Amino acid sequence: MKPTLVIMAAGMASRYGSLKQIQRFGPSGETIMDYSIYDAIKAGFGKVVFIIRKDFVDDFKEIFETKLKGKIEIDYVFQDLKSFAEGYDIPQERSKPWGTAHAVLCASGKVHEPFIVINADDFYGRDAFEKAYKFLTTEANDHTFGLIGYELVKTLSENGSVSRGVCKVDTAGNLIEIKERTKIFAKGNKIVFEDDGAEVEVSSDSKVSMNFWCFTPYVFSICKDLFDDFLKLNLNQIKSEIYVVDVAARFITMTDNVLKVIPTSAKWFGVTYKEDAPDVENNINALISKGEYPVSLW
Repeated sequence: MKPTLVIMAAGMASRYGSLKQIQRFGPSGETIMDYSIYDAIKAGFGKVVFIIRKDFVDDFKEIFETKLKGKIEIDYVFQDLKSFAEGYDIPQERSKPWGTAHAVLCASGKVHEPFIVINADDFYGRDAFEKAYKFLTTEANDHTFGLIGYELVKTLSENGSVSRGVCKVDTAGNLIEIKERTKIFAKGNKIVFEDDGAEVEVSSDSKVSMNFWCFTPYVFSICKDLFDDFLKLNLNQIKSEIYVVDVAARFITMTDNVLKVIPTSAKWFGVTYKEDAPDVENNINALISKGEYPVSLW
């Protein structure tokens, strides 16, 4: 059975200011997701599952259904505040999704094979997909998960702070610890993150998560347990979220489990802010000029 590509695209894009997931950046109108799907198909993935809000579904179908028909199986999952929150009285003022761990949990009914999880608005590069496919088909099991690791210095934005899961790894390349840092930015020759009002320096070559995860369906049970715990403690914190990094942190504390941090040579870029868009277009055009992608993907 071929592995599956799961794309998280339900975020509200509050900093970006529009539905950046379906903004077109390629010369033939391609979204960033088109390039991820193209790379995944080339690597050997057999299905793509979009995690979206229900009100996005018509836009997604219009963009993807025709051009992907016959190339890869397509399915949709809706991330809703009520999903897996039965019995809880959700505050009326809550509009923000519960977070990436909840997004993954919402895919549990549609994914029954090893899979990767990525963001909709990040360009990951073909090497990442090839390494993920190899890992999923040769190493992944219910005690061995994976993460494609990028160098922190290569994942910053010139237009504002970014959120990254900063990894600590052992000599075998296995994850020891991962911490979500929500305000990382360059300051002079240093890279720092904000922590309770203080600025803390972090090494520029630290491996970070760009939310490119390699899982088996066993991860859904961990997501469910963590989400239940999260709701009990944070239901009325209307901006609180639970992240996939929290799932990874729980996983590696369990007996006999390892999470391999898989380094990639691929170039990452993304659109955290509107001002990032021209750089994304330039980077894509540069890759096309090198012959890595056709002018029209489909």
